[in-house]
Amino acid sequence: MSTTFDTAVIDNALADLTQGEKTWAATDLRRRRELLDELHALTARDAEAWVAAARTIKQLDPDSPLVGEEWMSGPMTMLGGAKALSDSLAALEQGASPLDGVEFGAAPGGRITVPALPHGIYDKLLLSGFSADVWLRPGVDGATARRKAGLAQLDPAATKGVGAVLGAGNIMSIAPLDTLYELYANNRVVALKLNPITDPLLPVFQAIFAPFIELGVVRILTGGAPEGGYLVNHPQVAHVHMTGGAPTHDAIVWGRGEEGARRRAEGKPALDKPITSELGGVAPVIVVPGEWSPADLKFQAEHVATQRLHNGGYNCVAAQTVVLSADWPLKDQFLTELRAAIDQAPTRTAYYPGSADRVAGALESYPDAGRANGRVLVENLPTADTPLLQTEYFSPVLGVVELPGSGAEFLGNAVDFANDELMGTLGANIIAHPGTIKALGAKLDAAIEKLRYGTVALNAWTGLAFLTPRASWGAFPGHTLDDIQSGVGVVHNAFLLDDVERTVVRGPFRPAPRAILAGEFTLSPKPPWFVSNKTGTSTGRKLTDFYGDGKIRRLPGIFASALRG
Repeated sequence: MSTTFDTAVIDNALADLTQGEKTWAATDLRRRRELLDELHALTARDAEAWVAAARTIKQLDPDSPLVGEEWMSGPMTMLGGAKALSDSLAALEQGASPLDGVEFGAAPGGRITVPALPHGIYDKLLLSGFSADVWLRPGVDGATARRKAGLAQLDPAATKGVGAVLGAGNIMSIAPLDTLYELYANNRVVALKLNPITDPLLPVFQAIFAPFIELGVVRILTGGAPEGGYLVNHPQVAHVHMTGGAPTHDAIVWGRGEEGARRRAEGKPALDKPITSELGGVAPVIVVPGEWSPADLKFQAEHVATQRLHNGGYNCVAAQTVVLSADWPLKDQFLTELRAAIDQAPTRTAYYPGSADRVAGALESYPDAGRANGRVLVENLPTADTPLLQTEYFSPVLGVVELPGSGAEFLGNAVDFANDELMGTLGANIIAHPGTIKALGAKLDAAIEKLRYGTVALNAWTGLAFLTPRASWGAFPGHTLDDIQSGVGVVHNAFLLDDVERTVVRGPFRPAPRAILAGEFTLSPKPPWFVSNKTGTSTGRKLTDFYGDGKIRRLPGIFASALRG
């Protein structure tokens, strides 16, 4: 391989890690837990520096409420992940299972479920009305789940070589969380190569991972595609994990151009080692028709706009296709509110490379689309054989499809459409009025079961599963290298569960206090991750401070800020 960079940097890092693997194998569970606790403390200490670097990368005004996204999806999520993993290590250290004391639930098809949210009193207070359950694969019983929970930490001395992690460039906690998953779930020492977009965070990541770096079990590298290619193909790397898009994955696995096409046709990957991946897709939002009030229409339109526009639209699980009933009497009113929510969302710089080209490509395919502030809304999409359904635009482009029917008929049509016509299986969203949920009954549960997605959210955004450390995060199982869709494997999963199938998130249809007046019990106001939330930055910072030190005196300030949002 021809190179234009100093290969010695990578060679030396991998040599260090090869030695560091021996150290990791000799590191007992107690010390491994202490390392997580030290990382937690360092993340809390450097949270402000983390957010300042992220704000620079994304060109956000310091006073923008959108800075709250960086607090919540950055250090706050990292703090939650480190603490939850530490709790699992503490159980294993005592000879127990991370699932001891956890009460399983049930899901259709004889599945058992593991409650990931709420986990403890503070979750019940801070995320009142929200829940997340990890569904295990059919046939797995509770005794097996408890016995296998802990994954590679059940035998910490049996390390598995050096893992290369190719970091994402969009959400700043992805790369460090993937590093922890390699270390703990898979028992591999880690060479983390940052996406060049995130290079300003290098000093922060070096600081928070300092205990692991000093131990010799983590090295953090920079560089572009040449460095990444050299790293993943290095003989001292045993495994690769990446977050990104399917085209990047395929270039790594098969190669580029004619040679890549030939290798793919022959089933001969260029990459000679296993790879796991978290990739994107065309995520649907299925809006089930019902008797919605004007306030419901406005709130849920803001909800859908958030699912597309959070982080500027640069999320692997960002909604890209809204699925509406053509027969819903309120359809036009909802679309009016959706246009307004998209138009009125705060403007921001298109920081992610290639965004303008992808938006231009969408406009070339759909010249009559509505557009405002760099955002594109394509209404009246065909229901098959159209680019928006098969291309992850990774930019602020949203499409609307209309299908016939109401109630269970519409929901069945929408599930079939999402499974059969959309690229990817990372996340699917359903929005339904409580009265509609009651009327659907078991048919709604059956629809969730039928959806082939790694996360399904009902009246919540699938992004909440990403923020929930004990939830699993990844594509629906079953993809192959030659049809990768949204990837292979899961991450986060701080219970260290085996046999994961999906995570199902649920949330309140209305925010408090309106929800309480309508008989829906939740104390949660408009979620702080909504792009329309006016106090997102204040709330995000206060939540991060609380996740950092757990001081109860911080709770009133969090609630006060959240209520003003």
